[in-house]
Amino acid sequence: MGGTNRRQKSSGAPNLRASVPESERRQGFRAVGVATSKLAAPIIARQGGGILTRLKAQWGAVVGPDWAAVTWPTALGRGGVLKLRAASGAALEIQHRAPLLIERINLFLGRPAITRLALVQGPLPLALPPMRPLLRPLAPGEIKALDKRLFDVTEPELRDALARLGKAVIGREP
Repeated sequence: MGGTNRRQKSSGAPNLRASVPESERRQGFRAVGVATSKLAAPIIARQGGGILTRLKAQWGAVVGPDWAAVTWPTALGRGGVLKLRAASGAALEIQHRAPLLIERINLFLGRPAITRLALVQGPLPLALPPMRPLLRPLAPGEIKALDKRLFDVTEPELRDALARLGKAVIGREP
């Protein structure tokens, strides 16, 4: 019994060094990103994190810009239930259009991963500020006409505010 080798004495755990070919072994520090992603991938896939991450990254392309402006995916539950945050004014229409949205999402994912939507009304977490319209530069004649209209305004602050308003109205692209 004293002549048994080390492998037989071990608790049956596999020898990891022996399973890696000699050409792939390296000494020193190694990046942990690859190893971590290999370990975490099954957990994330099981919890739907990969699907939810893909949906959030491409939400505008998945449901279209109109629906993306009033909805945001927040969680993916068991049984394929996608929790959507919805703007209060759009929730009723989203509820009626749920089959269409589910179809678009599943088409994007390439499989029937979403079975139903759970709507939560409230403000969207990524609400974009309203875009200001682009103003074109005013022609010299337009500036003179605006100055002529504001000539009689004597208070400087009111004159400046009216000039900004006039430039915005005249300079807005039709």
